[in-house]
Amino acid sequence: MTKKETKTETSSMSIKEKLQSLYKLQLIDSEIDRIKITRGELPLEVRDLEDEIEGLDTRIKNLESEVEQLTSQIAARKNGKKEAEALIARYTEQQNNVRNNREYDSLTKEIEFQNLEIELCEKKISEHTADIELKNVLVQESKAKFDDRSKDLDAKKSELDNIIAETQKEEEKLNKEREIIAGNIEPRLLYAYSRIRNNALNKLAVVSIERDACGGCFNKIPPQRQLDIKSSRKIIPCEYCGRILVDPEILEN
Repeated sequence: MTKKETKTETSSMSIKEKLQSLYKLQLIDSEIDRIKITRGELPLEVRDLEDEIEGLDTRIKNLESEVEQLTSQIAARKNGKKEAEALIARYTEQQNNVRNNREYDSLTKEIEFQNLEIELCEKKISEHTADIELKNVLVQESKAKFDDRSKDLDAKKSELDNIIAETQKEEEKLNKEREIIAGNIEPRLLYAYSRIRNNALNKLAVVSIERDACGGCFNKIPPQRQLDIKSSRKIIPCEYCGRILVDPEILEN
């Protein structure tokens, strides 16, 4: 069926047929909502666990990278310390062969400078070693938490998969029916239906009269208005909540 033929068919529908389609759509959507409710908070919990695990994985990689950098810095400081010690040995030997006091003092200053360099290297090595120990503890804690959260995720996914497997066929069937019915509703009405449904806490956009009241907000409906709704000759919204009102027996025939 072409779009033009579909448009012609939907536009030729009577008001009652349009109301019937809208009400059928609401009943199907309510069933789909019920199925989703049976899953509870599991989809959100699974998503939150996945995000947390991804964050822990990134944290572990960053910490391990920082440990590698600190290890490299320690190696560089150790090499710097060896170079300084070698220079001290050389300068000390040169002091035995100086020609004057100025040369001796100059070498003494170089030795002092290299001793300061050794102290700095030892300080940095000590600091980096402490940092590595701390980061390794954080890595182990993060890995333990990562393992715990991974187990939780597996359990939640298994639970969610079981619920989905139980309801999948029913949901697929409902979605196919929904697609057919929604395709027979003109876009203007479908848009209005979606807007009302999205704004309603209970997701009801089309409701029947129950005990002389709106089935959505439960406000009383005047008798004359009830007769107009029962006749199904025009689309009548609830004057209190805006939901589309239909006769409870609209689908019986």
